[in-house]
Parts: sequence; C-alpha cells; structure tokens
Amino acid sequence: MVPTPQFPSEATANTPKLPLSPQGADVILGKILEPEILAIPIAPSPTTMFGPRGACLLPNGQLWVSDTGHHRLLGWRNLPTRDSQPADWIIGQPDFHHEGQNAKCKLGRTTLSVPTGICACGEGLAVADAWNHRVLIWKTLPEDSNVPADLVLGQANFTENEPNRGSRVDANTMHWPYGVFYHQGRLFVADTGNRRALIWHELPIENGQPADLVLGQPDMISRNENGGGSPTAASMRWCHDIAFWGENLVITDAGNHRVMIWQGMPIENNATCALVLGQKSFETVEMNQGDYFPSASSLSMPYGVGVANDWLVVADTANSRLLGWRKPESIISLQGALADAIAGQNYFQSKGENRNFGLPKRDSFNWCYGINISDNIAVIADSGNNRILLWRFN
Repeated sequence: MVPTPQFPSEATANTPKLPLSPQGADVILGKILEPEILAIPIAPSPTTMFGPRGACLLPNGQLWVSDTGHHRLLGWRNLPTRDSQPADWIIGQPDFHHEGQNAKCKLGRTTLSVPTGICACGEGLAVADAWNHRVLIWKTLPEDSNVPADLVLGQANFTENEPNRGSRVDANTMHWPYGVFYHQGRLFVADTGNRRALIWHELPIENGQPADLVLGQPDMISRNENGGGSPTAASMRWCHDIAFWGENLVITDAGNHRVMIWQGMPIENNATCALVLGQKSFETVEMNQGDYFPSASSLSMPYGVGVANDWLVVADTANSRLLGWRKPESIISLQGALADAIAGQNYFQSKGENRNFGLPKRDSFNWCYGINISDNIAVIADSGNNRILLWRFN
C-alpha cells in the first residue's frame, strides 16, 4: 500500500513557488489532451507532438523543438503566441504527417532517430540525435524544412550510425548522446550511454572531430558506470543535460539522482565536481534519498537544467516538478541544500503526474524532461503530456 504523505498545514500554506507567471503557461504547443486520448499515441501533424524531450528559443526569436517520439524537429519562425499553433518547418520527415526512425529511409543529413537535446550553437543549431549516436550541427540557423546539417560528430560521416562507430569507445565516438550545450565557444555533449560528458574547446570544424576533454571517466577509452566503481565526485551514471550557472558548469546526472556542479570550467579529464544537489554526499545516490516521497533536497531522475539570472532550475523528471535554487555568495554552501522554490507540485513532498494523476493543467507536468530559459521565457518539454510549455519567468 502506498503511504500517504503528511503535510503540516503551515508548511503547505507557505511552500515557495518559482517566479513563473501564476496563471500558468502563456502558450501550450501540442494537442490539448482529453481524457479518452491520454494513453493513445498521437499521430504526427503540424500541431501535435509525441514525447518531446528538448526545445530551445533562439536569439532571433525562432523556436525549435525535438519532437522525440516522431523522430523530427519542429520549427517556428517566431515565438508562438497561441495554443496549439502549427509549426512552420520540419526536419527529419518528408512532411508533417509522416513519422518513423530516419523517416524509414536511408540515413543522411536530414534524418533523425530519437532527437533529444537541442541548442543554439554559434550562429547555428546543434541537436543530439541520440539513437543515431551522433550530434548534428547546422552552421547557420535553418529557415526552411529539411535543411541538411553541415557537420556530424560521433560518426565519421552522415551515413553511419553504429554506437561507438561499431567498435570501442574513444574521443570521437558516442553512444546515446542525449544532451548538447554551447557556451563561450565550447561545445558540450552529454554522451549518456558512455556515462560521460565530452567537451570541445572550440566549435568543431570537421566531421567526427574528437573531443578535447572528458568528464565522468578517467580517459577517453573508458565507459563504465560510475567509472567502474562506487559513485564519487567525478563519476556519472546517466548524464543528460548541461548548463552554466554564472561561471559554474552544471550537469544533471539522472542515473545517480543528482545534479553535479563544478566551480568554474574544468581543465582536466575526470575533474571532480565541487558539490551535488539532490544527495547528501558524493557517495550516496538513492532515488529521493531513499524515501518514497520527495523533499526539498531530493531528486528522482533529474534530466533537465536551465538558468535564469540567479536561478538554477532543475527538471526533476520522475517527480514531475521543477525545483529552483538561488545562487548564494559561495556556491559550495549549496552542497545538499534545500531548494528555494518549486513549480508543478503544490508541496515539496508531492510527486504525482499532473499533481493528482488527472488531466494536464497549464501549471502541471508529467515527466518534464527539458527546460531552456531564454529572454525570461521558460521553454519546458513536458514529455509525458506530449507538449511544450512557454511560461514567463518573472
């Protein structure tokens, strides 16, 4: 029998909320679900999505979404202003009404298989094409459907897609890369299946270019879970998303139910992080710190992370909520710290999808995978609800 959480009345009345618009999302992209279709796969169209896991709002106002379950990218020329607004562009399928891995045809520059992380990359766009074990890069932003990618990482060319190039792991291979991030000239990839993060000190210019730095493993040819031993301040189990909080590198380690934070930019392989959120120590890695219900300091499969000014916002995916921490004077003081605010749930001890396992609301989540905050707009990939939320961050 599932235990029932006990909420002290004073605590429930004063649970601090993230500074998001109190009316909920300003715009919801995707089909507005009804009870009878909650569990039915959604057919592809210009207005529907199936399990989107990533999205980003670009400096020029374009919005791009990884419509993961439909194996495609959806693009809006300008920031959408109304619910269920149809996409303007598509990459990965011949039109808006087809789906299938690699469009059920020959692998190439415009095909995708389980696209996830997506970000602005220099003057262009980068996408983690997870099940093709590669990252695709467009040197300039696509402004039409099925614009071919200019560069591929993780594979030698655009026609191969074996994990780790069909051989052993190395600095130029990938296995299920789920996250991609670009910051101050550096490219970061969460090479999830290899339990590591890869870093290029400059934007790559050649197909299959090897990474310069690795985190989570002792070298470029290792891929063991937690480095082959017990969890440490350097090891990873299922890294997924990447951000910078001021000058500090942040990586979500979903498999260890924690967020890892480095002071500054690591400069050597396997550098240890300075602190973790979600766990009391570097060695403990239990879901919700071993309790059935979450708390203000615990996490369960945190996949996404975003930054808005002083706020670090974590998509605590399996708890169907966002948690936020405000940046202190000393980042080290945050080790295992309580979150300052929450969204998606009424209380820190709640974790049900859409709060009460009902229909999605404008301020609820069902396994939120990704969050990108740009120009004070939180773009949230609410994967279990098959939708993207555009929600003002005040």
